[in-house]
Amino acid sequence: MFDWNDVKALLAVARGGSTAAAARELGVNQTTVARRLEALERDLDTRLVERHQAGANLTEAGLSLVADAEAMERAALAMRQKLEAHRRGVAGTVRVTLSEMLAITVVTPMLPEFRELYPDLVLELMVTDDMLDLEAGEADVAFRGAQALPNSNLVARKVSTVDWALYCSRDYANRMGLPATPADLQGHVIIGGADEPQTIPGLAAVLRETQGVEPTLKSSSVTNMWASVRAGLGIGPMVCLMADTEPDLVQVFPPQPESVAHTWIVTRPELKDSPRVRAFIDFFAPRFQAIAREYEERGRATREARLKAP
Repeated sequence: MFDWNDVKALLAVARGGSTAAAARELGVNQTTVARRLEALERDLDTRLVERHQAGANLTEAGLSLVADAEAMERAALAMRQKLEAHRRGVAGTVRVTLSEMLAITVVTPMLPEFRELYPDLVLELMVTDDMLDLEAGEADVAFRGAQALPNSNLVARKVSTVDWALYCSRDYANRMGLPATPADLQGHVIIGGADEPQTIPGLAAVLRETQGVEPTLKSSSVTNMWASVRAGLGIGPMVCLMADTEPDLVQVFPPQPESVAHTWIVTRPELKDSPRVRAFIDFFAPRFQAIAREYEERGRATREARLKAP
């Protein structure tokens, strides 16, 4: 039987891309990480990691274990959280602000498990695309999606890194054709945000390359923008991780380096060790990371299916 600590080392390498990054995540030295990986490889009689000067990559066998390892991580964390909840009697209210898209696709589906673990904890979800002011006390915790966080005293934990790009529906592509270059966007319906659309990842870089191309269909809701793309109304920015899982969507241009965005869970320093806030962050952070990996795998499968299609 293999050791859970050895499996944690494999997960840390998968996420960090090197034994050095894994050591930092686990709070141990690289020698310990290497020893744990070797022990796991011996127990499973399989090579799991290829080491090289630039870091470390999981072998095909190692990659095949990541989803199971994450399930073990969630189970271990749930056990610990359940015991801690009983021991500390986590109760009170956590006010959480997040976008409608995150609320629908990520957070709400996880709430039954969270409620089972913390039945005495009240969640107040403030679902909005507006940036509520945590430092002014408008919320306790926020999910923030951006290319970079502004300087502040807030405490942030990064939970995902994603590419954005422009997409349209297959119906729109059949009717209007796909632009070959950003300049070809002239004459197309561009979908963007109601406020400062040039700041939206995936759209901002393209708009900077063109002159006279501006969104002609604007919405204050990211969820509505995405629904507009799916409905065939035009071309708009979407997270590749999610858009690539939908067979009816077409990527217009490949994602650009400056179109990378991150998601953080953010709170105020005085709340980060509060049992109610700590319970929320410790529950959602690893599950958010697992969901991102799941979408990535589904997107890869969808792309492969498209290539095989006649």
